Parts: sequence; C-alpha cells; structure tokens
Amino acid sequence: MTTSLSSPALNTLADTTSTPGAKPAEVVESRVPQTTPSRFIFLTLCIAIVMTALAFGTNHFWSLAVFSFVALLLVILWIADAWKLRLLRISRNPLQLSLLGILIVGVVQLLPFGSPVTAGVLSQNSVNSLSVDPYATRLAIAQLATLLIYFAATLVFTDSPGRLRLLVRTITIFGFILAIIGLTQSFTTTKAFWLRELSQAAPFGPFINKHHFAGYMEMTLGLPLGMLFAGSIDKEQRFAYLFAVGLMGVALIMTTSRGGLISVVAEILFLGIVTGLSSKRKTREVQHKQQRLRSAAVRTALAFTLIIGLLVGVLSLGGELALSRFVGTVNSEDPTTGRAHFWNVTLDIIKAHPVVGAGMGAFPTVYTRYDSRSGMFRLEQVHNDYLQILSDSGIVGAALGLFFIVMLFRMGFARRESRDEYRGGVALGALAGCFAVLVHSFFDFTLHTTANALLFLVMAALATMNGRVERSSGRRRRRRRHHESGPVIVGPERLY
Repeated sequence: MTTSLSSPALNTLADTTSTPGAKPAEVVESRVPQTTPSRFIFLTLCIAIVMTALAFGTNHFWSLAVFSFVALLLVILWIADAWKLRLLRISRNPLQLSLLGILIVGVVQLLPFGSPVTAGVLSQNSVNSLSVDPYATRLAIAQLATLLIYFAATLVFTDSPGRLRLLVRTITIFGFILAIIGLTQSFTTTKAFWLRELSQAAPFGPFINKHHFAGYMEMTLGLPLGMLFAGSIDKEQRFAYLFAVGLMGVALIMTTSRGGLISVVAEILFLGIVTGLSSKRKTREVQHKQQRLRSAAVRTALAFTLIIGLLVGVLSLGGELALSRFVGTVNSEDPTTGRAHFWNVTLDIIKAHPVVGAGMGAFPTVYTRYDSRSGMFRLEQVHNDYLQILSDSGIVGAALGLFFIVMLFRMGFARRESRDEYRGGVALGALAGCFAVLVHSFFDFTLHTTANALLFLVMAALATMNGRVERSSGRRRRRRRHHESGPVIVGPERLY
C-alpha cells in the first residue's frame, strides 16, 4: 500500500484482487523517480545483514544500541523519501500485523493489571504489571520494534528486479564467505575472529553460539538451493551455486549442532517434495508424462546427492565428531540434553500465565520460580521457540505467531507461481530457509539472536513481496533495463 502526502498524480496506483487458489493477479505498475534516500535505505539494509552477523550475532548491548540507532536513521531516510516524492510508501503485507500485534501484547503486559511482585534484580520496587519482569519486557519491545522497522523497510524498498537480485546475491555471497570464516576458524583456534576468547560459550565463526551459526547457514544456503531446485539459475552458473551451497552445508554440519543437521535435511526434503508436487505453469506446459517423471526424478536425485555430498564433505574434513555426537546423544540416557526438564518447567509457567504470558523477555526471571530443582539455575531461553512464545506472550502471542507462519507459506507459495522464473526460485528458496529455521526452533532458540531474526524477516519478505520485483516476460530487453533503473510503485499487495 502507498499513502499519498499531497500529490494525486503520484498516488494513482493500481489495486489488485485475488481469491484463494486463483492465479496471481497481474500487477499494474506506476513509476516514480528513484530517490537518494531510498538508495541509502536499501544499501543500509544490505549492510545490516552483514554487520549484524559479524558483530557476534548482535546480542551485546553495544551492538544492539548501534542496531537501534541505524533503525532510527532508516526512519529519518524514509521520511526524507516521502518528502521528496510527496508519497509515503507503506507495504500492506499482512506479516507485519503479527509483529505489530505482539508489540501491542508487550505494551499490555506493562499495564498495572497484575498482582504486586518484585520487579527483578535491576529494580527493588514492587510492580503490579502483567509482566513478571517489566524491565526485560521494555527491552524486548524495543528490540522487536527495531526489527519491525527493518522488515517494513525491506518490503517497501526492495522495489525492483535489480534490487531483488542484489539482495539475494548479498545474502548468498556473504553466507559463502561466512562459511569459509567459520570453517577456517574451527580448524585453527577457539577464539572469535582469532582475537577474542569467549568464556562459557561454544563459538563458531563470529557467533557466540554454534547453534545460531547453524541457523544462519540454514537460511543463507536456502536461497541458492531453492533456485537450483526451481531451475531458475543459468546452466553456466549452477556449479558455482552448488559449490557455495555445499560449503555452507559442510560448515553447518561441522558446528556439531544436532538441530542444524536435522534442519538442513528437512530443508532439502522440503524442496524435493514441494518441487515434485509443483503446480507451476511450466510444469503444466509439459505434455508428456515421461518428461514429468524425469523432472521429478532429477530433483529427487539432486536432493539425495546433496545429502550424500554433505556427509562426504564433512568426513573428508575430519568432521566425524559432528556425526558421532548426533548418534551418541540419541543413545544416551537423556537424548534431549536437559531440554525435557526445561520444557516441563515452561509448561508450568504457561499454565500459570495462559492468556498473555509471563512477559516478553521475562523468562529468565520467572523460570527460577517454577524450577522443580534447586531454583538457583538461571535459564535464559527455553530451547524451544514455540514454548517460548507461549511462555512470554501466552495464547494471544501464539495465535499471532501462527498467523505469521500460515500467511508466510500461503503467500510464499503464491509468489512461487510467478511467470518470472528467477522470482519464483527466490520465493521457493526463501521459504525453504524459513522452513529450516522453524524446524530448528523446536530444539533451540536461534531466532533470539538478532542477526538470525533479521535474516529470517528478510527471507520472509523475499518470499512474500509482490510483483514489483518481477520481470515482465513480454517486454524487450532494452525496456527491462530501463525498468530496473528505478523503483516501481504498485498497488496494495494481495493477501494471498
């Protein structure tokens, strides 16, 4: 959606409608000049994807402060863009509603509706808010609001096929480079960037937690892998993409993260199944049954070859520990490595705070009150993002999260039907990356790392953004180049 500030001419935009199950509607485009603020916003988004990962995942207060300051800068540039165009551009992508709804839940948790409790270690005052730890809830609200700004800006300012390709290449190339850094570091030192020794941590690459590095790799390799399965990469480039995917996959497995290993296998199977059952136009155009079977067989062979190739690559690099750890913990007395106890305590918290939860960010404080053991062990996260959202924001937050996931895949599958093969491949790859992280979220808390949360939202945007980023197949090459020279403004995004 776009909202006009003053100029009716620039606000004459096309509306699009659709019904569930229908083909994606044609999008009528209206052009506006590309502004300097919009260029800076898009460049900042690309840099943020890189820098949040390099800054140890952006979990320290100094990096979070910089991250929030840059979000404020994005807002200022956004206003400048609107001032120059006399047009405020805001996406109507419904995924934003889930994040906005959870923000509202957090604000409600700060209202004085609860029973008087001690606020926490940082405050000696008695509060009666719904949140057990109002200070932590305020921090969580600020961080979520910052992520929402980045997400909304990605939806608005990734507004042309050229910018889509640049964003995809940024993620793919950086993922490849990050895999090299992680592998090299794992063979040479235990220090982050070969300089900083991290106590009480299991670092891999720049990430403090190796499981979070694995989650980041799941998303970065998802994009090129999805485009390979979709057949949207030129033949002369396929080997380079396949090599990049293989290296990122090997780096993921070398973290010895069991959740990462399960997730990458699930990601490959997801792509194999989805492309095998594809109802895309190019599949319907195939006339002979043998050709359809051959296409499905090629995708299945690619999936199994990739899995075997990853295992061979890990073993050739001396990564037996990564595989033996997976087998060993399955045969141990507690395959969950303590998670079963964490989850049982969390269920007690959910029962005590069912509607709006114990407070966003308040889990470390409330856990000690329900821990059936000594109560002296402080657990920062549940190691299960689904239980975490129920604990932090109750049934209301869980419903909003479910809405996000349902709409993500519903809209993503619709975008996969695009006549632009590259756009369809990006949508498929972005969905695969999101799917892998959602699987991983059953075992860990990778989305509580700012770098991972930002990349996940960018991937969600890539999967669901509308027809502005598609090439029109009926245009001549010269006109296509002119089309990429500036942003495209379109009517409201379809909800399906």
